[in-house]
Amino acid sequence: MKLKDRISIVTGASAGIGEAIARELVAQGSTVVLNARRKEKLDLLLRELGTEDVSTVAGDCADDDVINSMFHAAREQFGAGHREANLVVVNAGRGLNGSVVTSDTSEWEAMVRTNVLGAAKLIRAAAVRMIREIDHDAANGKKWTSQPRDIVVLGSTVGRHISPFSSMYGATKFAVNSLAEAARRELGPKGIRVTLIEPGFVVSEFQGVAGYTDEWLKGVFEKIGPVLEPRDVANVVTTVTSQPSHIHWGDVVLRGTRQDYP
Repeated sequence: MKLKDRISIVTGASAGIGEAIARELVAQGSTVVLNARRKEKLDLLLRELGTEDVSTVAGDCADDDVINSMFHAAREQFGAGHREANLVVVNAGRGLNGSVVTSDTSEWEAMVRTNVLGAAKLIRAAAVRMIREIDHDAANGKKWTSQPRDIVVLGSTVGRHISPFSSMYGATKFAVNSLAEAARRELGPKGIRVTLIEPGFVVSEFQGVAGYTDEWLKGVFEKIGPVLEPRDVANVVTTVTSQPSHIHWGDVVLRGTRQDYP
């Protein structure tokens, strides 16, 4: 129960890495507000994990009303009406096979909206509320070290080493990585940890939705496998956020051992 008394928000929680993070946070004692577009998937998780520890807000992670609803649910259902979420996982993302030359241009705007605008809006919403709470605590003589506050951003190794086979997606992850590092420099001195986690290949439905063929994936996984599973990333999230508040793991690159690139 490393995260007992933490109040978390996770976007993109209906499958894959987001679902695994949600499960691990609950297992480690946190209460969690889950967000995804697919309400039916969230309802299944809610029934399984229980309403005592989990609340759900379905909808577009880049929509201002949906974002406000996540923080409202965290405060009202788990924060006794005054404590804000103190562990926010910016996970929701869309993949896209292909380069700037070959990828489907009709998918570009939706991907940028989710991967970049959605991430930026959630980082901002979390930061504003955390700063306000820190200032309130300071006015009442409470030190920032008494309560860890984390914003965890899911990037990608292709946001560090661009791949020509997914350069449009990779470009959005370069943007996300820059947002996370800039936020770290701005918010760290205030007592808020911003952690960027950059996984390599992870087995999930992500690749299929992004348009990668089963044959291509099989070849890649045979070459570099075994690759990561969602729970491997979830374990990193809970390890990073369970550190004492004065310790910050700011940037974690996570790959399967045999993955050489990206």
